[in-house]
Amino acid sequence: MPRISDRQRIAQDIRDKIASGEYAPGDKLPSLRELIALYGVSAEPVRSALLILQAEGLVEGHQGKGTYVTPRQPTP
Repeated sequence: MPRISDRQRIAQDIRDKIASGEYAPGDKLPSLRELIALYGVSAEPVRSALLILQAEGLVEGHQGKGTYVTPRQPTP
């Protein structure tokens, strides 16, 4: 079984937290520093995971303010 990359693991975990309502629409995600500590990785996989989630429309980044769960979730 191939090992899942850190960025995929982090993206999936955040996806799951959004789906479960732990991170609700409009919520601010933990800071980059907090996510690095939470997942025990460097900044790069965290940034990559957030870019994946942005591309999926689940989160949106605001320069200097942080990353937020998008207000309306896209329907599959």
